Amino acid sequence: MTPASSTGTTRPLRVLLADAAPMQRSGLRAVLTAAAPGGSEIVVAGETGDGGEAVELARRLSPDVLITDLTLPRIDGLGVARAVARAGLPVRVLVMTDHDTDEDVLAAIGAGAAGYLCKDAPADELVAAVRAIATGGAVITPAVLNRILVRVAEALPAPETTTASKLDALTDREREVLVHVARGHSNAEIAAALQVSETTIKTHVGHVLTKLRLRDRTQAVVLAYETGLVKPGA
Repeated sequence: MTPASSTGTTRPLRVLLADAAPMQRSGLRAVLTAAAPGGSEIVVAGETGDGGEAVELARRLSPDVLITDLTLPRIDGLGVARAVARAGLPVRVLVMTDHDTDEDVLAAIGAGAAGYLCKDAPADELVAAVRAIATGGAVITPAVLNRILVRVAEALPAPETTTASKLDALTDREREVLVHVARGHSNAEIAAALQVSETTIKTHVGHVLTKLRLRDRTQAVVLAYETGLVKPGA
């Protein structure tokens, strides 16, 4: 959901920055606070160059999104993501780093991150990622996601031998929505394709995550490929 104030008006998205390089934090702050119209205003609620302090600030400031580098003193970015997830904080984590190996991405997802971007991502891509993650979405740099999906597909057994029974709890419409999610479609795009309201799609996505005991859309994408519901390039 889009953050809203007690009066029902949309409030700014609050972001916490964790990067050991002051210049990198300064650049991120400039891009985010100068975000173009078309979405919620973004404000930087706090920043740090230390992983341990990042966890403490996440607890104290409760930002909507925590942007963290992988390499941080005391606690690295993966540790920060795990600590936030274990504490059950209502904070979404976006990993932004120079490293884009498949292992790094999979480790970030496993640690609870909702997004993974490279530091050379365009400014508009960063802003869009922050807004998407803050409202429950999941974002992975497209080039990296393509590699990950191919790797996952190659490691899977034939569809007939997979645990497709995991999807038995879903209705036909929920399966249809899951296919769209796995193909990277937004709620608005799915709503347009299925000719229903975006609110209806949000409800379906919520049911899918709940029934399959998934944390977010990223895990839903992985499961869709694991079960053979969706195949790369299909």
